Amino acid sequence: MDGSHDDCEPRWVLPDRVLSDETDRQLTEARRILADLQVELASVPASSPDAATLAESVRQLDELFLLVVVGEFNAGKSAFINALLGTRVLDEGVTPTTAHIHLIRYGATTSTDVLGSGIRSVTAPVDFLKNLHIVDTPGTNAIIREHERLTTEFVPRADFILFVTSADRPFTETERAFVEAIRAWGKKVVVVVNKIDIFAGASELDEVLTFVGEAARSVLGSKPPIFPVSARLAARAKHGEPAVWAASRFEALEHFIHDALDEHSRFALKVSSPLGVGDVLARRYLEVADDRLTLLAEDMAALEDIERQLAQYRADLAKGFALRMSAVEKVLLEMEGRGHRYFDDTLRLGRVFDLVNRSRVQREFELQVVADAPQQIERHVSDIIDWLVDQDYRQWQAVSTRLATRHREHGDRILGTADIGSFHQDRARLLESVGREAQRVVDTYDRRRESEAIANGARTAVATTAAIGAGALGLGALVQLAATTAAADITGLVMAGVMAALGFLIIPAKRRKARAEIRAKISSLSTDLRTALGAQFERAQDVSARRFADAIGPYTRFVRAERERWDSHRSALTALRSRISQLLTRLQSFT
Repeated sequence: MDGSHDDCEPRWVLPDRVLSDETDRQLTEARRILADLQVELASVPASSPDAATLAESVRQLDELFLLVVVGEFNAGKSAFINALLGTRVLDEGVTPTTAHIHLIRYGATTSTDVLGSGIRSVTAPVDFLKNLHIVDTPGTNAIIREHERLTTEFVPRADFILFVTSADRPFTETERAFVEAIRAWGKKVVVVVNKIDIFAGASELDEVLTFVGEAARSVLGSKPPIFPVSARLAARAKHGEPAVWAASRFEALEHFIHDALDEHSRFALKVSSPLGVGDVLARRYLEVADDRLTLLAEDMAALEDIERQLAQYRADLAKGFALRMSAVEKVLLEMEGRGHRYFDDTLRLGRVFDLVNRSRVQREFELQVVADAPQQIERHVSDIIDWLVDQDYRQWQAVSTRLATRHREHGDRILGTADIGSFHQDRARLLESVGREAQRVVDTYDRRRESEAIANGARTAVATTAAIGAGALGLGALVQLAATTAAADITGLVMAGVMAALGFLIIPAKRRKARAEIRAKISSLSTDLRTALGAQFERAQDVSARRFADAIGPYTRFVRAERERWDSHRSALTALRSRISQLLTRLQSFT
């Protein structure tokens, strides 16, 4: 492995002996997976920091292996790096004097340069640096927040992490929190307990190592490699005091780093690092997808519940209409019964001379048979209209209440600030808009206007069905007209009065004909009314249903489209995580 030096950071070049056919395939597959993940996250869309993190990890594939040293500012990280390299390349101090990250790489001379973005480049003529870069991060504790931010943002770029903790303050709460963040990125972590020279006896050190091991296991899920060292003694040993080398216990750590970071291992770790970042981000947005699909499933259930309510509402209206129409039919049947009794009483030989008086017969028929039937039917139809309008109003109230409850129950999720994209904003806006429209209808519902519209429609429908001029006659007038035409044949008996000899034949026949005639007229009128009014009320329901659909439609379309979109994201992210897992397994077996 070697590095080139120009204005850019050295690029990572795998030697031919390392980049075998298998590693070439693994590297190509890693690039393909990460490219697919970038496309998928762009379509989500992922947050800008996450997209930048993934892009930076992809770029890391072309750069030297990155060994990142983290820990609190007083853990002795700079002293540890100086001891590891065998030369003083970093200033050592007891206070966090800079907010820079130090990128340490090979160079013919020792020099320092500012790269920008809070990063300083340090070069040193150390052979160890020909194969990798070392990053010295600011402290993880919160004394200077800028230090902590830079360290946190740099961790995803690491291929290997050395976590340095001080023996006098091992594994503090801030260190524990930082290690949890490291674990979230799936990084390879080795723990270094520095400053062991402060202990007079082995028992004190063993106690610290036991504590660090248990604490690290509780955070990472398994115990990482732990190396107790004294960077101070190691530096002295490498600068003319070999007698303290054994006490520094640095040799075991150097052997581990050498073995763990041989060419094959570096390749596996180098490729695994961006894959681990990709897996973390894929899992993060898979959780977003699952959360949104859960929310959308609840929305869909609410909308389906509203649709079921509307379907039940129509079914109930049909039953209610049939029940109320039976009251109209009852009025007609009662009128028919009166007609039969009238004909039995009037069309008989004893009253044959009374039949000569046409106006009298007509008047008696209207008074005794028609009576108040038109007015009763008008009232019943008016009651049906009022009932229908009231049901429509109640249904709007139910929908408005359902949407308001949905909005209220999930207000936190709708208005959450930790969000990416515009999903929650779009959802909140549409749900509020739908609920507002439903409430507006409720608040402005003019029952009189709605009733008049349906009544006018009903009269027009009846008139049209009865084949008379539209709107020329009201419902009552139509009943009057239909009923009294049944008495028209009665006046035909005027001439029959002078034919007394035929009275026994003509009158019974006329009576039977009159009874049949009124039965037919009433039956026809009943059918016409049911058909015409039924059609009108069906149209009124259709208008109401369209109003409901128009009000709810935008949100319904949003929920269905978003459900389809997030189903697609979920499938794609799940597949990508599977591909990442398979490649990581191959990389592990490769080492």
